[in-house]
Amino acid sequence: MSLRICVFTEPHRGADYEDQRRFAQLVEACGFEGFFRADHYQTMGADPGLPGPTDAWLTLGALARETSRIRLGTLVTSATFRLPGPLAVMVAQVDRMSGGRVELGLGAGWYEREHTSYGIPFPPAPERFDRLEEQLAVITGLWRTPVGESFSYHGDHYQLVDAPALPRPVQVPGPPIIVGGRGPKRTPELAARYADEFNMPFKSVAETARAYGRVAEACDRTGRAGAGRPPLVLSAGVVAAIGRTDEEVRRRAAPLHAKSALPPEDAVVGSPAQLVERLGEFAEIGATRIHLRLIDFDDLDHLELIAGEVLPQL
Repeated sequence: MSLRICVFTEPHRGADYEDQRRFAQLVEACGFEGFFRADHYQTMGADPGLPGPTDAWLTLGALARETSRIRLGTLVTSATFRLPGPLAVMVAQVDRMSGGRVELGLGAGWYEREHTSYGIPFPPAPERFDRLEEQLAVITGLWRTPVGESFSYHGDHYQLVDAPALPRPVQVPGPPIIVGGRGPKRTPELAARYADEFNMPFKSVAETARAYGRVAEACDRTGRAGAGRPPLVLSAGVVAAIGRTDEEVRRRAAPLHAKSALPPEDAVVGSPAQLVERLGEFAEIGATRIHLRLIDFDDLDHLELIAGEVLPQL
């Protein structure tokens, strides 16, 4: 089995920058491939998530200077939060700050409550996906524009006129783009057209396999291979609550039972061996990358346990 393992975190549950810095540096020291974080401004349950939210790209820019090897990115940035031109500038700058280690997960946005709380427009789902598609076209267009040339775009929601397409990211033709989700129609199409990686978040192996099939069909329809583009990286999000003892497992699984706006998830709750077994099942259906979701930023032992007893078997 050959899998690349990243750690995915949710700072909106309650983590300041120092919590994330300490955690990301241990992710690097433990040998994981990357540190990814959610891009949310509010918790999904009753817990306020003190001390409050941290901006994803501001945080990743700082972490770019305090790490040296791991990949850094979002799962996922909401297209409702930022305009595509400034977002392209922002991500390209962080890519330069990191020496070319950044990835952009981009989605349509779904959590209405945080939009209402912070005064962010939240259009209906079809418009959100229309905006996502235009954002993907704008961002990839800007990054692929040769130095010295300009980029223009005329869409229904965004218009750019003679943008200088600067700064250039370190990675060519740009930072990898991750598109993912459970949607059966537009999500696979957008992944096939614009993404480098398709991610199925926190669902069963069977559901993930069906999603991979839909994406493969979309790649065939859009002629991705004929256009000379490499195959999509297939990844899966996996919620993990792993322990050496039953008590450790219960403690780490407790947050999974809290009421939340998140849809149901297929978590791995148990021993390191059970996590290895589940990851093997994902590898069998074509996944080559896993984003492990760990909840508690203070539980560094959880991270070290997985690094010590799971990573060596992958």
